[in-house]
Amino acid sequence: MVSSLFSLVRRYPSRIRQTVAAGAVLLLAGCSANPVYTTTGMVLSSYSESEATPYVLQMSDPKMACALGEGTDPLVYSFSRVTAAPDTTGSLLMLLAANCMEYRTWEAELDYLRADFSGDVPAAKDAREKAKRLHAQTAKRRYQAFQRAMAAYEFDPSAEPLECPFLFSEQDEITFLLGLLTGMQAIVNDSNSGAMAGVPRNIAPQAERAAQCVDNEKWGGLPNAVRALVWLLLPDTRPELAPDPWQVLDNSAELGVKSGMRASHALQAVAAETFGRPEVLEDAITSFADAEDRIEVREDYRLLDEVARRVITFSSDKHWTANYGYRTPGSQFGKMSPERNSENVETMDLDDLL
Repeated sequence: MVSSLFSLVRRYPSRIRQTVAAGAVLLLAGCSANPVYTTTGMVLSSYSESEATPYVLQMSDPKMACALGEGTDPLVYSFSRVTAAPDTTGSLLMLLAANCMEYRTWEAELDYLRADFSGDVPAAKDAREKAKRLHAQTAKRRYQAFQRAMAAYEFDPSAEPLECPFLFSEQDEITFLLGLLTGMQAIVNDSNSGAMAGVPRNIAPQAERAAQCVDNEKWGGLPNAVRALVWLLLPDTRPELAPDPWQVLDNSAELGVKSGMRASHALQAVAAETFGRPEVLEDAITSFADAEDRIEVREDYRLLDEVARRVITFSSDKHWTANYGYRTPGSQFGKMSPERNSENVETMDLDDLL
């Protein structure tokens, strides 16, 4: 069609040929602009899901992963203007972007604890307000990640009766499960912000029901850990014959070690902090550190274990900063107080001085 058009144009005078040719170029450009964008969006979305996502889940650097989420989410998701929204990849990208915001929140919280420890009231107030604002932004991102994950699998968590989505692969399962977990985290972040983000609390019972759609043993106890957290937040959602949620969290943490990813430890620590259970927090931190010598991390999902490590480390840092004014020393990870090593310490024989 294009060649015949230009061959026809050659029969006319040069000025007419130039005018017609210019018009043809504009016409073709106008017709092809959106199809090019659409094709590019489809290719990018397909690549992100089939190649980029597995690569990111294998990463061992959570900060690099979260930077990827912040940097590429606007680009990838902008193609939802010209093609189907890439909700599967988009939910994970927004989850990672939310992690970046949470890391900033953690630093503000530690600033508050240090200022409080040293008695600097103005600095403590400022850091506290900064942390609240960052919690709100983290909550908004996490709620958006939850919404995308539900949309990706056309899942209505409020439907009666519950209809589990079709999850065709392990990647679908973990994407869906992380979406549920992120929804729960959004509620906790919003609570810590003073409800500045306005995350609806009714997604908690929805997440509790939906977590039953994913195999608990396969995913290291994480589905049941999500359910247990909901039972603590909303006791009425706990089934009549369900075990104690703290016991469920403890069992899930141990199952996570056996399965090669300690994400359940992170939920156990968050629950302990939220509900004021210092003994549970100490157990979560200690058992996470003790598992270092016996865990075989699942390489395909190494990022999940590394993110859990950052959560546990932050919980430990908060305890140390509140009580001693500084973060957990590297050699003391897994311990809740300084320990002086009395071994290999030279002692002076006072008889030599006489």
